[in-house]
Amino acid sequence: MMRQQLLGMVAMAVLVAGCAQTSDPASLAQNDPYEPTNRAITRLNTKIDNNFAKPVAKAYNYVVPQPARTGVHNFLTNLDKPVVFANDVLQGEGSRAGQTMFRFVVNTTLGIGGLVDAASMIGIPDHDEDFGQTLGVYGVGEGPYLVLPFMGPNPPRDLAGRVADTFMDPTTYIRFHGSDTWYAVRSGVSILDFRARNIDTLDQIERTSIDVYATTRSLYRQYRNSEIRNGMPDTSDGDTPDF
Repeated sequence: MMRQQLLGMVAMAVLVAGCAQTSDPASLAQNDPYEPTNRAITRLNTKIDNNFAKPVAKAYNYVVPQPARTGVHNFLTNLDKPVVFANDVLQGEGSRAGQTMFRFVVNTTLGIGGLVDAASMIGIPDHDEDFGQTLGVYGVGEGPYLVLPFMGPNPPRDLAGRVADTFMDPTTYIRFHGSDTWYAVRSGVSILDFRARNIDTLDQIERTSIDVYATTRSLYRQYRNSEIRNGMPDTSDGDTPDF
C-alpha cells in the first residue's frame, strides 16, 4: 500500500507537470515553465489552508499548552533522525552523522522517547537532512519549479527525495495492528505541527508580499539552497578570490 501511494505521488507530479507549459520568457527565466498551473494549484492550496489547516492550527495553539506542543514537535523530530543519519552518511558528513546518532540515542533514552530534547541541553547541535538535499550536494539540479495539490512546492529533485526518504525510514517497514492508522496520524500531526509553528511567519508573507506566489517560490529556493550548503555562503557566483 505504501509503495502504491508513493508511485501515485510521483504519477501525480508527472501529470501536473505535463498539464500546461508556457513560452512566457519571464516564467522560463525563473525556471517555472508550469507557472499558470502552479498558480492555480497554489490558489487551491491557499483555500484549503484558509478554510481548514489554518483554523485547526490556531485551535491547536490555543487549546494545547506550549510544553505539550514542544513535546509533540520533539517526538516527531526524533522519529525523523534515522533518515537524517542516512543522508548524513550518503553525503560523507561523518561528523554530522555522529551528531545525529548521538541526538537520537540521547533523546530516545534520556528524552523519554524524544518528548524532551535532552541532546540540546547537553550541547549536541541539531540539523536536518533529506534525500533532496543529498541529490543537491551531488550536483543534481532542482528541475522546473512545481507546486502539487495539498503538498505545496515540490520540484522534481525534492519530490524524488521525499519518496526516497520514505523508503529509508525504518518505520516504513514496521507492520503491526493499527499501523496504517499510526502512519496516517503521524503524517497528519506532522502537518499540524508545521502549520501551527509557522502561523505568524506565513501570515507575514501574505501581508507584506505583492505577489505571494513569486515570494513563496523565491523563499523556497533560497531555503533549500541554504540547506544543501548546510548554511554556508553561496560561492557559486565566481566573486570569491582565485587563489
